[in-house]
Amino acid sequence: MAGHSRALAVPGRDPVENTVNDNRPAGHGPTLPLTVADVLALPVLAAGQPQVVTGAPQLDRPVGWVHITELTDPASFLKGGELVLTTGMPLPEDASGVRRYVDELADVGAAALVIELVRRYHRPPDALVDACRLRGLPLVTLAKDVNFLEVTQVVHALLLGNQADAMRRTQRIHEAFTALTLRGAGPEDVVRAAAETSGRTVVLENLTHQALICEPSGLTVEEALTDWERRSRATGPGDHTATRGPEGWLTASVEYRGERWGRVAMLPARTDGPAFGPQDVTVLERAAMALTVARLIHPTPWERTAHRNALLDLVEQRHRSAQDARARCAALGLPTDRSHFLAGLVDLGAGAGKGGAETESRLVRELSTAGVPALVGELAPGRLGILLGLRASQPWRPVVERLSGTVLGLVPGAVVSVGCEVADIADTARSFRAAARVAEATPPGQPLPRDRSFHELSDIGLRRLLYALREEPRVQEYTERQLRRLLDHDAQHGTDLLTTLRHYLEAAGNKTTAARRGGLSRETLYQRLRTVERLLARDLESGDQRTELHVALTALDVWRAG
Repeated sequence: MAGHSRALAVPGRDPVENTVNDNRPAGHGPTLPLTVADVLALPVLAAGQPQVVTGAPQLDRPVGWVHITELTDPASFLKGGELVLTTGMPLPEDASGVRRYVDELADVGAAALVIELVRRYHRPPDALVDACRLRGLPLVTLAKDVNFLEVTQVVHALLLGNQADAMRRTQRIHEAFTALTLRGAGPEDVVRAAAETSGRTVVLENLTHQALICEPSGLTVEEALTDWERRSRATGPGDHTATRGPEGWLTASVEYRGERWGRVAMLPARTDGPAFGPQDVTVLERAAMALTVARLIHPTPWERTAHRNALLDLVEQRHRSAQDARARCAALGLPTDRSHFLAGLVDLGAGAGKGGAETESRLVRELSTAGVPALVGELAPGRLGILLGLRASQPWRPVVERLSGTVLGLVPGAVVSVGCEVADIADTARSFRAAARVAEATPPGQPLPRDRSFHELSDIGLRRLLYALREEPRVQEYTERQLRRLLDHDAQHGTDLLTTLRHYLEAAGNKTTAARRGGLSRETLYQRLRTVERLLARDLESGDQRTELHVALTALDVWRAG
């Protein structure tokens, strides 16, 4: 062999700098398929100064074996995927014989033909070049003598090493998904494991082509889910794991005993990368099996879990971008081109239990019947979240009134609160915050407004505002500072000056009305009010000071009632 080598100019690959003792192709892990380009770049072949004559676009073909032949009919000994090495000695003399020779290699699926230009030929015959070009068979010439036996030893060692690594990796995949199944992992855990193991984006969808779970890897959520339903339907169904559709998705069905629940899809990378390999198929099939088990042991429908997670992502603003949020919700069936959105909360109380699941199901059916796209899911124990997607001409009040009636029919003590309208789904966190403020300001047993069965921001007056702030230390400190001396006096002397003050403040400073409400004479009332002024160092004729005391007294009442 020659003592030096020249790197083969392979389109799209960097020159290989491996030494002769390190014949593994640069840039490839042990489990990636060995391609024609990889083999040609090995030092053992690079020493022969290989030149690609035809079939350069096909150099990414996988090589399954190396076959040395000096036969006129080598195809009868091949199974496909072989790199055929020859000195050119057996090539027929006539053009028709050369064409037949190439046709047989191409028909059997040979990866490439490598011919030495040392003994019989010093340039490739035109008939050979034309035949290889016609059949798309890569033809590579070697300008210098190469030890073919050494080539087979090096390549076969690499191939066998790849197979062993692939077997070990497949075993690890099986063990990982078996462990997930044994610990009762949910669908989110399974999809996440599939994405992390494969390094690809993995999506679980239901039978109506809604993307329920998306675990991006190498793609953004927006890239993965935009226009999901149309793209998914274009991919087409299938009974076995395979690459399908115009985008080349790898898909597998999730089913049990003939009942299909959905499918899991692995998406190709954003740019042209390696195609899906056998281990990707293994990952997706094991994921589909684990999802089947998860469906059997976890009774909560996937759709409910998907809605809950989507709502939590919106409420907590966990999306990486507004575009991701829109794509995620649209893939769940909530059109993001709706003109306005409204968030609502349903508080069922601590003892809701299974009633929460029934209420959620009923709300979903009501919304479907009304033709209103929405997300419905449990945000916390006893609390449901609703996000309505409404058209420009569609008023929200009748929709919410209908939903409130359904809720109160199932759980009479429930509280329905709504937030503010927003024009963009990415702003729905603001609407949910407003609904939460209404809920926080609604004490148990709060009477409903006369004209409706839900609560909104306009319902929050002073008392309900103070109820929402009752745990706030600054409000408690203010109340104590304003009323402490009066409270201490009543406790020490058995008086009830606090009630006298309350009657006076509620009467807006009208002493006659206050005396009548307290069942007191005017003189007794005057005496008690002077005592209150002395204890509190306040002027009860001052409107500002009466307001300050009224706020403190209301906060105290709210605290005691709560």
